[in-house]
Amino acid sequence: MITLLAGDIGGTKTLLALYQLQAGGDLELLRYERFVSADWDDLSPMLSSFLSAGEPTPAAACLAVAGPVEAGQAQLTNLSWQLDCKQLSAATGIERVELVNDFAVLIYGLPHLTPQQQAQIRSGVARSDAPLLVLGAGTGLGVAYGVPTPTGLVAVASEAAHGEFAPRSQPEWELKQWLARVRGLERVSIERVVSGTGLGEVARWLLHIRHPDGDHPLWPLADGSELPAAVAASAARGESLAATALELWIGCYGSVCGDLALAGLSRGGVWLAGGTAGKLLEALRSPSFNQAFLNKGRLEPVLATMPITAVIDPAIGQFSAACRARMLLA
Repeated sequence: MITLLAGDIGGTKTLLALYQLQAGGDLELLRYERFVSADWDDLSPMLSSFLSAGEPTPAAACLAVAGPVEAGQAQLTNLSWQLDCKQLSAATGIERVELVNDFAVLIYGLPHLTPQQQAQIRSGVARSDAPLLVLGAGTGLGVAYGVPTPTGLVAVASEAAHGEFAPRSQPEWELKQWLARVRGLERVSIERVVSGTGLGEVARWLLHIRHPDGDHPLWPLADGSELPAAVAASAARGESLAATALELWIGCYGSVCGDLALAGLSRGGVWLAGGTAGKLLEALRSPSFNQAFLNKGRLEPVLATMPITAVIDPAIGQFSAACRARMLLA
């Protein structure tokens, strides 16, 4: 039996999963376990604990980490762990171990998604010989490109989310100025607006300018992390301020998506992941998103052929790491 280890490692939690490689190349999940990352001094003893159930030593492992990876090493953003592929290989006995950024790893899972793991946003024709783009609006905004090679896709990590937010209208300009002033920022990055957190910021701005006296049902949540979800729920019920916030945010998301798709000429397709993708399908399919995506002047025909698909599987990180581990055996 050939097994593969997949990990999704973050500052708060770590998900470890063991997959069996079937004769036809399919992956079967054998078991998984959730760990509180801060309960462990290092990743090696956690891996040893997970692998002590008696299964064969995995033939390969891909560990997706919340932080940059360089030369097989990574320093987690919110933990003191310093990870090294060679050390992890020696500690676990796994011959092939790879560390990948936890968003870039999604590139390796996208070609293998089942219909149940995805939902179409707009139709198009994906070219197998062209790069693809994945964006993920969650707490922040993740961005990565996938480049086709003879041995499969290669993930290219990106920090495009930290580029400058470019307003397209007077309301977006006023939002940017408000964010800079209230948050004490010298510049406003894309992910300050285009992220789940950013949806909350758009709503806060509208609350301040439309209801400065605090006479709106969303005001009690204005300083909390629950605001983005509350805005989406209120917008679904037709509440005016929340609907305005969501429409403005969706337009910004669509515009950035179009910009980044042009930057990479992502004729292989555009994928939307992150915590908001599966929850806002109706909004992502709206004219507000689609028109902003296409509104790039004479280059609109280039974007018009690109399909956009949402990833709706919350375990996509773990699954993608398993797909990458399978590639390491080739």
